[in-house]
Amino acid sequence: MLQDARDMVRRADPTIPGQAALAGCLIVLLPTLAATASPTDSIKQSPAWAVGVDSKRLDDVVLSLDWEGDIGKPTLRNTGRDAVRVREVVIRAWTHGLPPTTALYGEGLQMLSQTGGTLGKPDDIGYYSDRDHYKAVLPNGATAVVYGLLTLSPQQQPHMLLGFTSCRRFVGKFIIRPERIDMVLETDDLELAAGRTWELEELMVRQGPQRWPLLEAFGRRIAIHHPRPPCKKPPAGWCSWYCFGPGATAADIRRNLDFIAGNAPELRYIQIDDGYQSAMGDWLTTGPAFGGGVQRVLAEIRERGFEPAIWVAPFIAEEKSEVFRLHPDWFIKDANGKPLRSDTVSFGGWRRGPWYCLDGTHPEVQTHFRNVFSTMRRDWGCTYFKLDANFWGMMHGGKFHDPAATRVDAYRRGMQAVRQGADDAFILGCNHPLWASAGLIHGSRQSMDIARRWEPFKRIARENLLRNWTNGLLWWNDPDCILLTGDLSDDEFRFHATSVYAAGGMVLAGDDMPKLSPTRLATLKRVLTHRAVPAAFLDDSLRVGMIRLPDQTQFCVFNWEDTPQDVALDWDGTSRLRDFWTGNDLGVHEGKFVLRAMPPHSAQIVVAVPQ
Repeated sequence: MLQDARDMVRRADPTIPGQAALAGCLIVLLPTLAATASPTDSIKQSPAWAVGVDSKRLDDVVLSLDWEGDIGKPTLRNTGRDAVRVREVVIRAWTHGLPPTTALYGEGLQMLSQTGGTLGKPDDIGYYSDRDHYKAVLPNGATAVVYGLLTLSPQQQPHMLLGFTSCRRFVGKFIIRPERIDMVLETDDLELAAGRTWELEELMVRQGPQRWPLLEAFGRRIAIHHPRPPCKKPPAGWCSWYCFGPGATAADIRRNLDFIAGNAPELRYIQIDDGYQSAMGDWLTTGPAFGGGVQRVLAEIRERGFEPAIWVAPFIAEEKSEVFRLHPDWFIKDANGKPLRSDTVSFGGWRRGPWYCLDGTHPEVQTHFRNVFSTMRRDWGCTYFKLDANFWGMMHGGKFHDPAATRVDAYRRGMQAVRQGADDAFILGCNHPLWASAGLIHGSRQSMDIARRWEPFKRIARENLLRNWTNGLLWWNDPDCILLTGDLSDDEFRFHATSVYAAGGMVLAGDDMPKLSPTRLATLKRVLTHRAVPAAFLDDSLRVGMIRLPDQTQFCVFNWEDTPQDVALDWDGTSRLRDFWTGNDLGVHEGKFVLRAMPPHSAQIVVAVPQ
């Protein structure tokens, strides 16, 4: 049987150079797949191997994958006499046999990347892919690489979910090829000593008639490995960025604080965004916009009975910063032992770049993080931190102070130091490595930056709603700020407000608040009444999502099109319906209601109360 297994390995991977003639590297192989096996069974029986730094399979490295139902628990052991360096582990290489029309959804390594489309034609969702924007390598023959989670929805067949339910040390990804999907863990060329064993990240493989329950089950399993930090409800507040950008001043903050105190006190957190600092990396030295000291404004926020919140990008620094000039040894290194410029291996940064990235494995960096955040929490009174550019904390292509650390190790150690310094403050991750952040953050930004135009409203709503299942399971979702000023139509503003409501998570206003009309202020206040439950969408069309509450069901209905659309709602029993936004009674209906000719770019929330 072992020889048959080795033969299967030879046939399984002709696309990787130098591997077709190698054998003996696969250690756990079940008998040849029967023609009648289900997709989940065929995955369990698919070949696997470990790859060394020379891109060849490692004969003496043994992968064991123990299955408990739909959960696979892999370990990797070096049975040879010598240490080896391991580039990656192919947990399973699955020849899927699915048609190219099979719809797919895949997550990104970092927050801004998502993949949709089909197996035959994967499409980027949004503008900033891991592949193009962050220079992640696309292997030969692959059409896409997704990270952490992949769902497959073949027509007239059950949905499938493939996902890594932990991210303690290794990045998990799915390499999509026309006929095969490889389930891979990146092991960062680390050395595996003779006789030593690594515990790898857990894999879930599950099928079901509906997609949403699969996602919820996946989220619950992640939460076992990475429990969500306690936070009873998602915060609501105001953010300076979308009205003032990096040029916000103390006067801007005070004017908005005055308006919020008198008109929208539900916005408890007043967040000062990027621009207060003297340099990227020097977070405790503030620039001229706040008179040399942002602390006075933060104190005023606290004195008015609100919560001071602030933006920080702990892992990055610009070349002119004091932290970079005084401590170049604190940074991720290049092959020559110099601080690694981010633009040589990834995106260089959106302001004051190229950035250099602090090494979370360095003990002095960890002390620095604890000091920065304890100062802001204890002395400045901040109870909320928006952490941006977190992805650079696990930037690829560099060397760490701890040579035995993976880039996930580096990021998670740095974040643990941040949390120690921040104490009980709320932590929001933004531009972060999505799966490596599980268990470390209270809130997660789920989309690219919003803008006051229809296309960003539409695109970002899709990015957010595709991630609705994570809200309350892994963290509170942040759909980015709600914007209610500008030149868009009333329908488009209603669409945007409905998408924020349907996300069920955080609500941060992003307008210059004194410019908000009474009508739009009323819309904001309606959004703030949500009960922290996300809308569940049965498919990726995102036309109808249901928020199920003990006393009612709320249907969040979207017309993404440029023409009017009829949309039918279905439920069990008899209910009285009303329009959430206007309060208008829509009558009593039994099991069905049709929204006729919904205007283009519009959305509606229909509340159904059982009778």
